Amino acid sequence: MTALLLALLALPLAGGAATLVPALGGRRALWLGVAVTGADLALAIALAAGFDLHRPAAMQAVTDVAWIPALNVRFHLGVDGISLPLLVLTALLTFLCSIYSLRKLPAGGSERAWTGLLLLLATGMLATFAVLDLLLFFLAFEIVLVPMYFLIARWGGENRGPAAFRFILYTLLGSAVMLLGLLLLGLKGGTFDMTALAAHHGLGLSRGTQVIVVLAIGLGLAVKSPMWPFHSWLPDAHTAAPTAGSVLLAGVLLKMGTYGFVRVLIPSAPLGMHTLAPYLGAFAVVGILYGSLACLALVRPGAKGDLKRLIAYSSVGHMGFVLLGIATLTATGINGALFANIGHGLITGLLFFLVGAVKDRYGTADLDALAGAGADSGAALYGRLPRLGGLLAFAAVASLGLPGLAGFWGELLAMLGSFQPAAGLSRPTFLTLMALAGLGTLLTAAYLLSVVRRVCMGDPALESPATAKAPALLDVRGYEAAAWTPLVVLTVVAGLWPALLLSLTTPAVKALLGGS
Repeated sequence: MTALLLALLALPLAGGAATLVPALGGRRALWLGVAVTGADLALAIALAAGFDLHRPAAMQAVTDVAWIPALNVRFHLGVDGISLPLLVLTALLTFLCSIYSLRKLPAGGSERAWTGLLLLLATGMLATFAVLDLLLFFLAFEIVLVPMYFLIARWGGENRGPAAFRFILYTLLGSAVMLLGLLLLGLKGGTFDMTALAAHHGLGLSRGTQVIVVLAIGLGLAVKSPMWPFHSWLPDAHTAAPTAGSVLLAGVLLKMGTYGFVRVLIPSAPLGMHTLAPYLGAFAVVGILYGSLACLALVRPGAKGDLKRLIAYSSVGHMGFVLLGIATLTATGINGALFANIGHGLITGLLFFLVGAVKDRYGTADLDALAGAGADSGAALYGRLPRLGGLLAFAAVASLGLPGLAGFWGELLAMLGSFQPAAGLSRPTFLTLMALAGLGTLLTAAYLLSVVRRVCMGDPALESPATAKAPALLDVRGYEAAAWTPLVVLTVVAGLWPALLLSLTTPAVKALLGGS
């Protein structure tokens, strides 16, 4: 088990270094990326298969050796029921993006550079969910910024330069404040070991210190989550990013912020989280409503709304449910947040793959261009590309939280946690937040069904301007089916069998909450 976790992190790093060899240029580099990420996925599955399901709250596959003795910083790795699903999700999405890149590598740079950056990004993402030292966590949290910046800046679409700059500026500023909070927590707590801090549950830290820690660390996590009003980098980054970049940005990078709240702040600074939980919940609900209203504005005819931008704003709303579940400080709410993390990664990853396919075929993701300017519907995917249209409709109804699919359980549990928040939190406040979040689910259904109506429905005989430019349209191709099918299957499995995830996270969450 220990060797598997070490190999899971070392393999993509070694693969990224191998891309520096000139002989591995061209398509060889792309096949190297597929081989490395495929092997990494196999390691993640083997890690999950060897995981002791009877002890999901205990850290397993642990490595703990001295790294910087002078600062008492250790190379500490481990996996429990909270981090295991995120590791598998990360390995899966990275592998699917590698497969997709074999046939749809965007113009902008060499295959070696693309593969090297993708593997470096995978290393940082996987390490974030595996490390158990505060400074290691910060390093892993930051490693992902450089490769994602270049993936957007070099292979992105229109306005990719400003979008990449905003992405790295926002996240670096947030991370600078987060580092101060991590140092304060480690120095005042007497250790940088995350498991030791979690076991102490804030012992020896005054309420004031804990509030400062939550404010500082929470700011960096909120930017990455992304929590309103620190979200404004996200729509630009998603709109400009290549398809694989958007999939990993939505499917994994956003989860790193919410994971930090659960792994670091809730167990290590419980009094600070308790003090600020109502404000976190309020910001989360504003994000839910804001994201939904922004999507409704983009989807209306004549708004020139971009479909990728709409899905990006939808992520602001969906991640709001994750933050609301965390803010309840209950096992129910936090389990809902963790489930929503996985559900959002699967569904939104699929949505960005599908939107990329629509843009490839029509040359645009503009809703008015797809449907015909001013028309209610017109792209008519059901008639022209039935499999692609059916998949887009499936992903949309999964995203709106249809029962039986992965998007349902996380939002439900987050709102149930709000119905009965942790002791000491104002129940009327959280009941109000629950009601507003419920309104957000209705708005979500409204804009996603509008997307289905405008893009999937319509008369195939009536060609929109975008369709007229692309008369020879092909339905789902083989490499697309290979990249998308696992996400479809897992979306159904997670929706019909929620205990698969909840049995892993529930004991671990209770342990982080102090056994409550």
